[in-house]
Amino acid sequence: MKFPPSLLEEIKARLPVSAVVGKRVRLAKAGREWKGLSPFNAEKTPSFFVNDQKASFFDFSSGKNGDIFKFVMETEGLSFPEAVEKLAAEAGVTLPKITQEAQVQEERRKGLHEVMELAARFFEAELTGDHGGQARRYLAARGLDGEARTRFRIGYGPADRFALRDHLAGKGVSAELMMEAGLLVHGEEIAVPYDRFRDRIMFPIHDSRGRVVAFGGRAMSAEVSAKYLNSPETPLFHKGSLLFNHHNARKAAHDTGQAIVVEGYVDVIAMALAGFPQTVAPLGTALTEDQLTLLWRMADEPVICLDGDKAGRKAASRAIDLALPLLEPGKSLSFALLPEGQDPDDLARSGGKAAIADVLAEARPLVDMLWTREVEAGPLDTPERRAAFERRLKEPLGQIRDETTRKHYRREMDERLGQFFASAAPARAERREGGYPRGRGQGGGAGRGGRGGFPQPAPWSVGPLRASSQLTRTKIMARGRGEDTREAFILLALASHPTLILRCADEIADLSLDGPAAERFRQALLDAAMEGVLDEEALATRLQQPRVQEAQVQLMAVTGPAERLKLAQAADPESVFDSIRQAIVLHHRARTLHSELKAAERALADEATEANFAWIKDVKARLETIEGTEAMSED
Repeated sequence: MKFPPSLLEEIKARLPVSAVVGKRVRLAKAGREWKGLSPFNAEKTPSFFVNDQKASFFDFSSGKNGDIFKFVMETEGLSFPEAVEKLAAEAGVTLPKITQEAQVQEERRKGLHEVMELAARFFEAELTGDHGGQARRYLAARGLDGEARTRFRIGYGPADRFALRDHLAGKGVSAELMMEAGLLVHGEEIAVPYDRFRDRIMFPIHDSRGRVVAFGGRAMSAEVSAKYLNSPETPLFHKGSLLFNHHNARKAAHDTGQAIVVEGYVDVIAMALAGFPQTVAPLGTALTEDQLTLLWRMADEPVICLDGDKAGRKAASRAIDLALPLLEPGKSLSFALLPEGQDPDDLARSGGKAAIADVLAEARPLVDMLWTREVEAGPLDTPERRAAFERRLKEPLGQIRDETTRKHYRREMDERLGQFFASAAPARAERREGGYPRGRGQGGGAGRGGRGGFPQPAPWSVGPLRASSQLTRTKIMARGRGEDTREAFILLALASHPTLILRCADEIADLSLDGPAAERFRQALLDAAMEGVLDEEALATRLQQPRVQEAQVQLMAVTGPAERLKLAQAADPESVFDSIRQAIVLHHRARTLHSELKAAERALADEATEANFAWIKDVKARLETIEGTEAMSED
């Protein structure tokens, strides 16, 4: 039985070798690898090694080596198909039926890889040709010529609307394959499909095996609304599951024990040329869970390298919120903040490797960044504000799924709070004479159940937890049962007032959506923005595509009268914009609280204490508060 290579790669991506081997071999960390006693020979000195970055094991005592499939075959006596079936179940990957249709799809994927490689070669040739002069000068001014162009296969997409299409057609590539690969813009209202990337410097995006699967294009003209444009989602390309330069950075990360994350393609190239080839970047969006998993396979504590300005701190905050639920022993993030006004490219050109190394050496752990974020969120000069600060600080900790890590974070924050309030007390006492109200700052709490001993058993029996009937009827508890009212309002409001799309494009692109119709409609809006289709009539025409129109109808069906008033084109755009921003804030808060509610339920299942039960009640109360806030805004 033959399995598609893409399927095997997905299983390996989801299952680190150490996780599979660790079920049969007691492993201990040994630098950037794991070691243990051979499962194949009796021995007293470990000679069996596992490397998650290389996705392989090696047994020096027997000479056996390979990937997770080989290990399961050797240790459990399974055939290759049986090993694939077993590991696919562990990874949560559904095995496709090996049908003639599946084989045709795999052959089609191979064809798409070939098309993308042809496109990459075309762009490379165009950069060196007559049309690429301006692009070459721009790259030279950024220090990206010679080695950079060759090493990263930088190219140029000419301004001609049909240059790539005609070139590939001459190679026998059908228009259908070009559209499936995301190289042409097409649609029911577009009579003749045309090149997606025009007058842009082209950066190929590779998968983990080094194959070109997509492109990022940097516009040469300042008048283009989308400065950077990525390939759309295709059978080969899922932007939330890949990292730019991952295929090159993996080995460098293994050799150095470090992975570095920067914001853009040029930053990655500048860092690599400066001596940091272990650098990667997300693909035009904030980090995703899949990308964080890739990073943790490269290094235990990747360094997020960000600008030191407000935007950089905002990006750091998003990364913190993403990582918290996924933290586990030995896996975290650190943050290196650049001098304000400089990005990695600027720093590499002005100070070289030494300047970058100095910034990386000052990287701060995630716990420090979380603390600083909440300390700087507002004044702490009254008891109420200090209480709010303490609550803000502790709320995110409930999202940490790993119990041991969560325990240590809570203990750390309790200690910091105690020291912080104790050291601030004298300063507050001195300020009272200047007119500040008297009040007593509270020290850090002792945590749920206290520090001195175990909580008393709860005087009630624990059954399956259920939300109250009132909470169950609210919109925030309806997540996962279909389209969400709040998501629908945000997207439909933007469609009704297209001038607002660019003002919150980043927030919309980063928004986690539950509804399939919402996801489809969001992508249509972002595609229209990238193409500069932002006037009401043109956008309305663009949204008439059957699948998009179907999504719009589904979203409209879950909105109420209050939302529809704001969707009217006659509504004040600024008022609508304020409503959109408020809805986005509430959306983020609700998702955070749902994550905390799951963590609280797991804690109660593990340890039935009054404190854990009170935690659940508190989270539900805060969820109902959000619902009440939204209800008031609709009156």
